[in-house]
Amino acid sequence: MTKERHQITLAAMKQRQPLQHGCVYHIYNRGNNRENLFREERNYRYFLQLYARHVSPVADTFAYCLLRNHFHLLVRTKGPQEPSRGSEPREGYPPTPTPTQAFSHCFNAYAQGFNKAYGRTGSLFESSFKRIEVTTDRYFTQLLFYIHFNPQKHGFVKDFREWPWSSYSSLLDTKPTRLQRAEVLDWFGTTQHFQNFHQGIVDEKAIATLIGDDFD
Repeated sequence: MTKERHQITLAAMKQRQPLQHGCVYHIYNRGNNRENLFREERNYRYFLQLYARHVSPVADTFAYCLLRNHFHLLVRTKGPQEPSRGSEPREGYPPTPTPTQAFSHCFNAYAQGFNKAYGRTGSLFESSFKRIEVTTDRYFTQLLFYIHFNPQKHGFVKDFREWPWSSYSSLLDTKPTRLQRAEVLDWFGTTQHFQNFHQGIVDEKAIATLIGDDFD
């Protein structure tokens, strides 16, 4: 086996490993055969509703971007002793799912709802969701920008700030949010520094190991 093929194999294995508690991940996936995951505005809203229901109890979200045929998430899984308020196990109810199970439940529920709505059958997603651990501060910062910049990168809008289905605007808003807004903005020091950072250029080579497939 060549060195390059060995590295690809190791990367694929890591993308299938269960999510660990207390780790930061880039989670992403796309539609099967590049099919659109979101056809209408209601699809985006439905995905976010399921995400809040299934994922919020087990993970904190720093950034997200939902595009027509793929999505990106930047999250930190909670520790096993960090159940969300109201999520403590009760007699006769199943225990809180693991992070991997929670994400799978969310995506499976979305696929089932989507297929039912459009009379569709078969797999909606290309594969099981992909996950890459983020292990340095620099990677975290660059990846956050990369996720927000994605709609512009793929030509959906001329300015990524205009894309309504990303966390960029919500992080700058004052309305209640499930995002880790305070933590993200504190990371940059001020709101202005956060905005200034998003005026730069994504260094994709520096985070190549974190963005996996460069989705079209």
